[in-house]
Amino acid sequence: MSSTVNSGFSIEAPRSDGRNHQRSNYELYSWLFMRISGIILIVLVLGHLLIMNILDGGVQRINFAFVAGRWASPFWQVWDLTMLWLAMIHGTNGLRTIINDYAERNGTRFWLKMLLYTASAFTIVLGTLVIFTFDPNLG
Repeated sequence: MSSTVNSGFSIEAPRSDGRNHQRSNYELYSWLFMRISGIILIVLVLGHLLIMNILDGGVQRINFAFVAGRWASPFWQVWDLTMLWLAMIHGTNGLRTIINDYAERNGTRFWLKMLLYTASAFTIVLGTLVIFTFDPNLG
């Protein structure tokens, strides 16, 4: 896939390996997810900051008992879980795009993305476990 410029030079398409690839809507869905999750995250995070810092008396009040009381409610568990999942997937998708843009070698790109996916999955699983297995009787 090369195009000819008036001066006679041939310019290869970026990351073109000469093979025909089927078009996928993955990048379109990824782009849409970033916009939608960003809007939802703005609502979740600003709501979290408003409630935690202004309506509930400020950060000096946050301790083990406060978290235990908060996570006793399924509403707050779902709120925090949604915030965790959306933030991690949103950030992972953004970093995936950066890796695709700036990692030049296929092997480097592959291993950077594997490291990213592993760290993200670990954080999501660990955060989910903490939210759902939190024992308020430990304090």
